[in-house]
Amino acid sequence: MAGQLVSKSEFKAKALEYFRQVESSGESVIVTDHGKPAVEVRPYRGVERSALDVLRGTVLRYDNPTAPVAEDDWEAAQ
Repeated sequence: MAGQLVSKSEFKAKALEYFRQVESSGESVIVTDHGKPAVEVRPYRGVERSALDVLRGTVLRYDNPTAPVAEDDWEAAQ
């Protein structure tokens, strides 16, 4: 487990300080609850993906896309 361990009460008292530390160092802070890890605060690292990668797997396959669609075939109409 990487990162500095901090109790909830200490984190609550010094949250802004820990946020700045995470931003500047890039290291995570793990907030504990009764000695057990509960939350990890870490720097945001956005993942750049192409629009097609985001949509991959979300489009249904239609064998006959030009066939008429009945009113009962629309989920939103129900």
